Amino acid sequence: MLESTLGVGIIGVSPVRGWATTAHIPALRALPNYEIRALSAHSAESARTAGEVFGVSAVFADHEQMLTQSDIDVVAVTVKVPQHRELVSAALAAGKAVYCEWPLGRDLEDARAMAALAAEHGVRTVVGLQARQAPAIEFVQELVGDGYVGEVLSTTMVGLSVPGDILGRPNAYMLDRTNGANVLTIAVGHSLDTLNHVLGEFADLSAVSDLRRPLITIEETGEQVVKTAADQIAVIGTLTSGATASIHVREAVAGGTGFLWEINGTDGTLRITADAAQPQIYPLTVAGAHGPSEPVELPVPAALRQKWPALTSLDGAPAYNVGRAYAAFAEDIDHGTHTVPDFADAVRRHEVIAAIERSAASGKRVKR
Repeated sequence: MLESTLGVGIIGVSPVRGWATTAHIPALRALPNYEIRALSAHSAESARTAGEVFGVSAVFADHEQMLTQSDIDVVAVTVKVPQHRELVSAALAAGKAVYCEWPLGRDLEDARAMAALAAEHGVRTVVGLQARQAPAIEFVQELVGDGYVGEVLSTTMVGLSVPGDILGRPNAYMLDRTNGANVLTIAVGHSLDTLNHVLGEFADLSAVSDLRRPLITIEETGEQVVKTAADQIAVIGTLTSGATASIHVREAVAGGTGFLWEINGTDGTLRITADAAQPQIYPLTVAGAHGPSEPVELPVPAALRQKWPALTSLDGAPAYNVGRAYAAFAEDIDHGTHTVPDFADAVRRHEVIAAIERSAASGKRVKR
């Protein structure tokens, strides 16, 4: 029996594109204990059109007006990263629970400020690190916890972010490192979060970052834009368990391994693969082996995949793990639990990213 129906207001909705349209709206529509009650967009015309497209009557060009609506329990912030702090802070001040997309802020300072404000107001939060809710990641966590690989000795992760040297205009802001949305924060950030969630945090790390393709072509115009965000990130370090961990995520290459994560232990190996270093979006395949044999696919148990049957039709789509995060959040609210990553978790991930930046800039090993 459903214990609550949560009214959602989404800030940052386009009627034709964007993460709200691709992921949040399909996810929320599929879940019976959520109702989209308001939309906010950058202009009155865009808000009106989005309302017509998605069947939502309460639409706003001013997010502050939307936040006064008493029937909104959760505010989803799905705009570009530089606007997160302002919009999240307004929603928290209004006493609303907040689901903010990842990265939480442009930097660690932004993230800490939002987490502190959430704690001050005593409201629940979610950050969009939804790969934790992927059935395959839950399965891997169970396998590691049950001793499938024995003691974890090391783990290796290699992945591809954006292929090629062409980018669509809406994503051009990601080329500027000061905007806080780039390979390090997104592809590395999501991938790193799964590693740390399953295997524990870094005790220390060393990092190298480089910018190998400084000119990117804008797809719609052919214009070349100077990129300031690194497109090669390599990290090696020691986890608090003592295991050695290495990560290399690269951008703008032709072909190559999309995503490969190995966990090597005293008794076996787990191998997780996908098409790109975006485990929060792309379907993941799990393989495993004991001893020296080659890993074979391990089907994810049906019980994990079917935890929320309302989301079955979204399996494989970008909205799937977002939906699972929303479903888990509703259960957390009902039962007083904490299973989805919140702003405090986001701060921990931003702290690792800051440590990577410090190490790469100084050439020194950084202790956590």
